[in-house]
Amino acid sequence: MKASPTLTNNMQAVLADLIELHIQGKQAHWNIVGTNFRDLHLQLDEIVDAARLFADDIAERMRALHALPDGRSATVAKATNLPAFPEGLINTKDAIDRIVAALEAAVGTMRKVHDEVDEEDPTTADLLHTFIEKLEQFAWMTGAENMKASASVTQPDTK
Repeated sequence: MKASPTLTNNMQAVLADLIELHIQGKQAHWNIVGTNFRDLHLQLDEIVDAARLFADDIAERMRALHALPDGRSATVAKATNLPAFPEGLINTKDAIDRIVAALEAAVGTMRKVHDEVDEEDPTTADLLHTFIEKLEQFAWMTGAENMKASASVTQPDTK
């Protein structure tokens, strides 16, 4: 199978966000300070490792479909859907909020392109399912650090 331009563009969008997620995770990892520093420092490494693995998986899938992945920094900076990460030191509370926003933005891109990807190549859509599942889990676990017990959540109907 050879990827269409649409499938190629959709996979490239996912790739750009995953590379940017890796970069932002390392930026936070190196520059966080404050309460629960060590726990977040280690958790960020898990997120970075997953983002790097997922970026490699999608890039290799692109090549398997005769598409050319572009992971150059200029391409990623121009194409990513993730909000910019600040320079300098960042306290753990703010880093958590920003990393959760980055995770959610990356997942948002995957969900946005999913149906078009699935229509052309269900195998690539299966990769997106795996990525979405893990990144949403990271967003929940990371975000729980700042969540209030009074936060609005969806509960099952127990009637």
